[in-house]
Amino acid sequence: MKSDYLFKFILIGDSGVGKSCILNRFTNDGFESIYDATIGVEFNARAIEILEKTIKLQIWDTAGQETFRSITRSYFRGSMGALLIYDISQRETFNHLNSWLEDVLKHSSPDIEIMVIGNKNDLTELRQVEYEEGEKFAKEKGLTFLETSAKENVNIEESFTKIAENIFNQVESGEIVLNSSIKQIQLKNHPIYDENEIEKEEVKKKGCC
Repeated sequence: MKSDYLFKFILIGDSGVGKSCILNRFTNDGFESIYDATIGVEFNARAIEILEKTIKLQIWDTAGQETFRSITRSYFRGSMGALLIYDISQRETFNHLNSWLEDVLKHSSPDIEIMVIGNKNDLTELRQVEYEEGEKFAKEKGLTFLETSAKENVNIEESFTKIAENIFNQVESGEIVLNSSIKQIQLKNHPIYDENEIEKEEVKKKGCC
């Protein structure tokens, strides 16, 4: 399918918060309860429609382990959208959001669209982080917020489309420049990878989270 625009997204957060589950649900409408940890990065893509325009979302799932932090940072370059994800049943993952946010702002454009995601909200009895806490954190940082469940497919579609719509509006208003030679969006001179680059890129795909 021919796309009008190509937006690069990244999924960031601690290991085990469900990044890979979110990616799998959004791109394949699938869910697996058991995943191995992502090694390095994993990639997938999906096209969506916004105001009769076809937008291809190029989504990079990054490893949450500290061991791979330096590797995954290189994939922040040129990202236009990011899901900053924590697990509502693991407070430690919420406490680490500031560190992840600083990382993505340092290694990508300051204009990147970021949404805070409280994942696994189906684990009601195990909840350690209240909805209001996640909402407050996002509001204080000037970010949007949603709680999701990859298992029950709650707000997965909405999280990606809302960010994509915000980016699309900036494209239409001229705030973001289109690199016509490769039909991609450029954000402050940080081009995203083109599809030929992706095919050459060594991306390890061995399960994830």
